[in-house]
Amino acid sequence: MPELPEVEVTRRGLLPHVVGRRIVQVTVRHRGLRWPVEPELEARLTGRVIGRIERRGKYLLLECLPAPAGGRSPGPENDSPGWLLVHLGMTGTLRVYPDAPPAGPHDHLDIALAPASAPGGVQDGSLMVLRFRDPRRFGAIIWTPLAEAALSEHPLLRRLGIEPFDPRFDGGWFHRLTRGRSVAIKQALLAGEIVVGVGNIYCSESLFRAGIRPTTPAGKISLARYDKLAAAVRETLTEAIARGGSTLRDFVGSDGSSGYFQLDCLVYDRAGEPCRVCGTPIRQIVQGQRSTFYCPHCQH
Repeated sequence: MPELPEVEVTRRGLLPHVVGRRIVQVTVRHRGLRWPVEPELEARLTGRVIGRIERRGKYLLLECLPAPAGGRSPGPENDSPGWLLVHLGMTGTLRVYPDAPPAGPHDHLDIALAPASAPGGVQDGSLMVLRFRDPRRFGAIIWTPLAEAALSEHPLLRRLGIEPFDPRFDGGWFHRLTRGRSVAIKQALLAGEIVVGVGNIYCSESLFRAGIRPTTPAGKISLARYDKLAAAVRETLTEAIARGGSTLRDFVGSDGSSGYFQLDCLVYDRAGEPCRVCGTPIRQIVQGQRSTFYCPHCQH
């Protein structure tokens, strides 16, 4: 947590409030995240304008354009676009505030944003604050000067699997990449090398919808069953995004709203409860130190 749906919900929530705004101040309170926040980050970002906000797997990618004519961008590489990579880790959130409250002990970074056309960058009532909060500090804030064409080769992105909403992702994709593999399908999904973003909740839910037991060796699943799984992954993630993601502990969207997909789960966190399809008690096992939930009747 957060997984692909939560990151996508955050991205969509930020778009209307952040894109097109100029960074007028960056405040880093704690640099000791998963990877240390570089000392030059404030200088690299100040004066730049947020272009697009993209997502790759569980990473948010904020395009940072050079300062407009007459603007100030005192950092190095100030004539070229760059990207801010944000990973929410296990407990991170990225929220936008029109009037930010005082920072708490887990509020590690603020980016103050003003309309790009505002004289001097700030007008009364125009300032927005983008705040990164992460109690466990497993998240990351990373600057890269890579151009968009080279972004996929960033060390944190280049080994990621296909996006689940990519038109190329289908049963055939699953089938080709799992031949000869004895690893359990649940573990193959979680690894993120075949397809990204299918986290622990969404693995259990997708496998239930496809009727596949999570311990089944990935290489033993037929093309027809992988067609069902690919469709189930898309369906599950689409519904989760529509429900604002899943809030089990810390996750909230960019506006502070909780997600509600966990209330609709068919198997996840329902050990001992009757299957919503057949009535058989849901079972819980541990795979790779993560809890897995499944129906022993519906999944085989």
